[in-house]
Amino acid sequence: MLRITKEADYGIMLLAYLSDRPLGEIQTAREAAERTGLPLPMVSKILRSLARGNILTSHRGVSGGYSLDHPPRETSIAAVIRAIEGPISMVQCGAEPGACEHEKVCPTKVNWERINRTVEQALEQVPISEMVGPDSQESKLTTL
Repeated sequence: MLRITKEADYGIMLLAYLSDRPLGEIQTAREAAERTGLPLPMVSKILRSLARGNILTSHRGVSGGYSLDHPPRETSIAAVIRAIEGPISMVQCGAEPGACEHEKVCPTKVNWERINRTVEQALEQVPISEMVGPDSQESKLTTL
């Protein structure tokens, strides 16, 4: 089974929550944790990773917290996964060249690289704005 980590999944969930807020509005890690039901230590860690990945802006001080750097339609799922997990790869050698002792003679390496590119391109096509659940989308439409 192939799947992304819990941290990346939670990161996408947190960004979906933040995308429902006005662009630039500052949210604390505590507010995001309470709103999403995720554990505060995990939320804090993920928000720091997203800030280091230039997806969020970190604001220090008494009124500090995090805000979206760009409109949600401009941030892809691939960017979120890379910010939290690092390179997107189905196999270790795709993310860490030289990590496998069989890499030079591997008959499947070229095809794994092709698969990795295809998966990453697909994830690049999906913006955070499309990850907001249908209930949120419907409520936005009824308020317009």
